[in-house]
Amino acid sequence: MPDRSWWAKAPAWWATPLIGAGGGYLASLIDWPLPWMIGSLLAVIGVRCTGWRISELPGGRKTGQWLVASAIGLHFTPQVWEQVLSHAGVILLGACSTLLLSLIGIALLRRSGVDRATAFFASMPGGASEMVNLAMRHDAQPARVAAAHSLRLLLVVLLIPALFTWSLPPISPPPPATVSWPWLTLLLPAGALLAMLWKKLGQPNPWMLGPLSVCAVASVYFDLHLGLPAGLGQIGQWLIGCALGCHFDRAFFRSAPGFLARVLLFSLLAMLAAALLGSALGWLLHVDSNALTLGMMPGGITELSLTAEALHLSVALVTALQVLRLFLVMFLAEPLFRFWKTR
Repeated sequence: MPDRSWWAKAPAWWATPLIGAGGGYLASLIDWPLPWMIGSLLAVIGVRCTGWRISELPGGRKTGQWLVASAIGLHFTPQVWEQVLSHAGVILLGACSTLLLSLIGIALLRRSGVDRATAFFASMPGGASEMVNLAMRHDAQPARVAAAHSLRLLLVVLLIPALFTWSLPPISPPPPATVSWPWLTLLLPAGALLAMLWKKLGQPNPWMLGPLSVCAVASVYFDLHLGLPAGLGQIGQWLIGCALGCHFDRAFFRSAPGFLARVLLFSLLAMLAAALLGSALGWLLHVDSNALTLGMMPGGITELSLTAEALHLSVALVTALQVLRLFLVMFLAEPLFRFWKTR
């Protein structure tokens, strides 16, 4: 008689997409914002917290990012690109302003006795995997840096779509974009190839920025005005939600509760400060303050761009802010930390 049941012998990821699909479906029934991402995220977290250590579907997050990034890139029409260029100064100012919000986290963590390197890299807004690598290079605690970024991303995914959806007046959705299979059979594989090349070159967030770049450039240059077929975006959300959920379990929430509580406080304060800054800049510079606020939130490109798409805000403005901030963090974090150490 075998001592292990068939499900115990199966790969640890076999149930993850099924559980995520169930959570996404239930969330869609109650009209929750971004239901297929948030529903699958919460379902997977709930199951993992029971002790069943289901794991990420191999390649699931990459596939989800590939689909979502392609859809986001197709929003960049020539008219939208002109608007982004006309707001280049605002985008740069917004991205730099959100970098300053990391000072809140550094101050809170340093006051609690966290070492300098861990406090610094845990407080950077974005580039989680890159910040973990830099933390190891500077003798920080990489587990705490990873935990801080994971918790902040979880808060952004759970809170921001709901708050924006329920606080903004309903906006009529635009007409469905045209679907052109000849173009998509060119653009989707090209985006995947660029993502693989980007990853080989060691660039950040390749499966988001590669497909996004290919689709955005083609959409602007050829004036395409295209979109993905209905359902592909929801598949991308579902895969991303399942992958994000696999970063959390009971051990995560029990580890260093004081540190996580301070990260929670810092994240909430940073979101509030980003909302105030975005509203002020939007009012002063006559830019859509909702899109500006969303773009300045300390979260991930994928999640916030999806929120902008769901709320029919300027996806291009939000994406441009997030992408620029990612590169600012990537190129400035280590030099700034070294300067701080010498001072």
